[in-house]
Amino acid sequence: MELKLPTLQQLEMVYKRDLEPSFPAAERRPLKIICKMLEDGCYRPWCLFQGPEIVGECFLWLGKTGWALLDYLCVSPCCRNGGIGALLLGKMLEKERGVVILGESEVPEYAPDPDMARRRLGFYARNHARMAGYDTEMFGVPYKTLYWAERPVPDETLIEAHRAIYLSRFSPEQFARYVRIPRESGAQPLPKAAWNE
Repeated sequence: MELKLPTLQQLEMVYKRDLEPSFPAAERRPLKIICKMLEDGCYRPWCLFQGPEIVGECFLWLGKTGWALLDYLCVSPCCRNGGIGALLLGKMLEKERGVVILGESEVPEYAPDPDMARRRLGFYARNHARMAGYDTEMFGVPYKTLYWAERPVPDETLIEAHRAIYLSRFSPEQFARYVRIPRESGAQPLPKAAWNE
């Protein structure tokens, strides 16, 4: 299996086939925004190919040099529970060696499926994610913050880079309305909103 960047046609196909049914609107960036970010050079939509077929996706939102946010990790529904997710993540980490990659995974207490959210956190832990000491919230969805790095990174450094990634695409007004980095402990979630509002 090979990890590589898709054509625009392949990107549109996996977005509709895999991301749309797998992520609710409050967690799914519109395809037109992903394409604009790709055009602007701040997005890397890695896809795992098995021959001509794409079996999974690992999309990165690029920050300043040496930083990225794991925007989406998704395995094609027909290929789930076969180790593809771990393989996909491992290959992406190899390709992005030297980059600190931030991740966000739903806080189980607020997730529609708390057991799935706990399993997802377990998957990331088994695949070498470190847990940051702060949570975040985007568009009314609270997240645990994870990261992949060669060595531990102080929370203050992670927060600064995390905020910078979002502020690179959101106005200060949008950021204040939809994003909390960090999210204060015990704060009630904001109302859920779709990314395309």
